[in-house]
Order: sequence, then structure tokens, then C-alpha cells
Amino acid sequence: MQEKIITLASPAFFLLIFVEYVVGVLRRRNTYRINDAINSLSLGVLSQVSGVFMQLVRIGIYAWTVEHVALFTLSADSIWVWMSALLLYDFCYYWLHRMGHEVNVLWAAHVVHHQSEQYNLSTALRQTSSGALLGWIFYLPMALLGYPVEVFVVVALIDLLYQFWVHTEQIGKLGWFDRVFVSPSNHRVHHAVNDIYLDKNYGGILIVWDRLFGTFIEERDDEKIVYGTRSPLRSWNPLWANLEVYKAVWLDAWRATRWRDKLRIWFARPGWRPDDVTRKWPSVPFDITRPMYDPAASRALMLYCALQFLIVLQVTTHFLLEYATMSFTERAGYALWLGGGLWIVGGLLEGRASHVALEAIRLIATVAAVLLSGSWFGDIQLPTWAQLALAGFAAASLLALWLAFKRSLSVHGYFSHQ
Repeated sequence: MQEKIITLASPAFFLLIFVEYVVGVLRRRNTYRINDAINSLSLGVLSQVSGVFMQLVRIGIYAWTVEHVALFTLSADSIWVWMSALLLYDFCYYWLHRMGHEVNVLWAAHVVHHQSEQYNLSTALRQTSSGALLGWIFYLPMALLGYPVEVFVVVALIDLLYQFWVHTEQIGKLGWFDRVFVSPSNHRVHHAVNDIYLDKNYGGILIVWDRLFGTFIEERDDEKIVYGTRSPLRSWNPLWANLEVYKAVWLDAWRATRWRDKLRIWFARPGWRPDDVTRKWPSVPFDITRPMYDPAASRALMLYCALQFLIVLQVTTHFLLEYATMSFTERAGYALWLGGGLWIVGGLLEGRASHVALEAIRLIATVAAVLLSGSWFGDIQLPTWAQLALAGFAAASLLALWLAFKRSLSVHGYFSHQ
């Protein structure tokens, strides 16, 4: 349900992103870069696609708990049930969000949302693909109290949608509103890596929770916010963005000598490492003055990547609206095709020559599969004109890819052979 509603709301999201971009340009305070925005939106797409396969964890466990363990039977017909559910959900979200910054294994999932070194509405759509694996634990109190599944799903969606608009630098302080609700000013602080702002303002809708539990700080005019993480991602690869912290923690756990440290590191605060590991593999010191990650790319290549991303985005809409009619194998194959396309676009933006070849293979293989089967994922039969149109688009894309690649080599000479 959530995936379909967010899919239907996507045109509004993109309209607001466009409005924010125009406002930023007119104010000479543009906060967008094409490569960063594509990366953030790619992670949002992956999150929605992976959510299809996470429903058993995210909703199934909650539903089972309500049915078999709930202490009370609450009615979805009561307005007080809905109002208290939203309040309680926001309270649970505060603690999930806070623990997401204080526990390594939870940070490994949540870090995705903080990796962008820009702050704009596209950052709001930058979401994890693994958060549901442990996030459900924090909402069990609602299930134990007997809040119906449909109430839980709707208030979760409300809480999520509310947080979209606070990811902007184009709205300043809002007076009394900032003291009660999460606002752009409050949430800008949350995304900061400055010492004074670090790990503050966790609320979803209400900032009151932060004021109650001592994690609130007001945005200061004399402290310019720097965004990102203290261990910068420095990549446009959306798959790596979801895995980087898991790998780092796993490596430290593997390298640690003591079994106690091997276990502790998963539940310690982010940044904690066993002494023996730190001595042999010291961390890179944090530098708040570091330049933004922005590998060179020609305008032609940027446009090519933007176009291919938009195509994958539109096809994702079809996947999210039709996955219920597909077999698990069809869903998995479709998801791999979508994820592979986003991974290749990220590699092209990084200037990886290997991804030029991979993109050509992706285009040719897709057309070959369609022409041989006459259908698309989910056994959707395509008329001849649609098959020919797809083949024509692929041929045009291959030509554009070659021209963009050639242009980047001659002008920038930046393509990596990694």
C-alpha cells in the first residue's frame, strides 16, 4: 500500500523539487547538482523496490502481533484511536531515529539518508533499503496496545510524508512553529556534521520529543551547516551506499581479536572501534573542510545519465503498480533489472569506463529479450510497434552513449578504468 501511494504522490514530489530548484536559482542559492540528485533519487527508487520484498517484515510481524498478542482491541472507527496512534507512532519514530544514530547496526541502515552533501527536497527521498530489517522492533508497542494494522500503515505514511517538506534550505526559521514541530530549520541541524549540531533533532513531526529528552538544538546564524557524514561516501553507486557501513563494521568485527569486541561493535556507537583494530587500521581523520565529492563529467554524459535515470524511474512506477500480479521470480528479475540500471548510471557518473560497456550490454540485452519473447516483465505482451520503438530507443541510446563517452574523453579525459 505504502509503495503505491508514494508512487502516486511522486508527481507532486517532483513538481516541488522543480519549484525549489527554480526558487534557488532565482535567489542565487541553488542547492542542486545533477549527479547528487540522481544518486539521492536512485536510493529512493531502490528503497521502494526493496520495500516490495520487505512487507513480511515491515507489516507481517506487526499484523501477527496485533492478532495474537495485543492487550486491547482498538477500533479503527474511533478518531481518538487515530489521533493517539499518530502521536504514539511519532514517539516510537523518535526512538528508532535516535537509536539509528547511536547503534552501529541501525546506523548502517540509516546512514543512507545522511550521505548527501547537499540538502534539498531530493534528499528527503534518499531512503534506506534495509531499515525494515530491524526497524519493526520499535513499533511493537503499538501492536501490543492493539492499534489496527490499517491505522498503523496510514499514520506511518502520514509521518513519512510530513518529513518531505522539511528537507530544504529555501525556508528559514518559522518562529513558534519551530518550537513545537519539526521544521526545515530544525531538520537542517539534524543533517549537519558540525560538532555543535551532531546527533540532534531526531523528531519526525514533533520536535517536542527532542526538547523532552535533551537532544534539541536550535540552528545558529553563526554556525554554517556542513552536510553529509563524517565518513563520506564519495560514490554515486546506490548499491554501495546501502552496504558501505555494513561492510566496514563487518570488517572490524572480523579483524577484532576478542570475541566480546566482535559482538560489541555491532551495538556500539558509530565510530567506536576495538583498540587492536584501530592500531592496525587507523581511521581517516574527519575533515569538515573537505571538498564535496563531484567527479568531472561532461554535460552530454550528465544529460545521458539523467535521461536513462528518468526512464528507469518511469519503469519503476509500472513495477510498483503491477508487482502484485507477478510471480516471485518475475518480481525478482524485474527488481534486478531496475537496480542494475541505477547501478550502471551511478558508475557512469563516477567516470568508470567499465560501466560504458555494461550500459551497452544492458541496452542490447533488454531489446534482445523483448524481441525474442515479445513481452515485458510480468508477461505483458508488447505489440510490434512497441517492440520496434524500444529497439529504436536502445539504438539511439547506444549512439548517444558513444558520443557522450567520446566527448568526455576528449574534453575531460576523466574516465576511470576501475
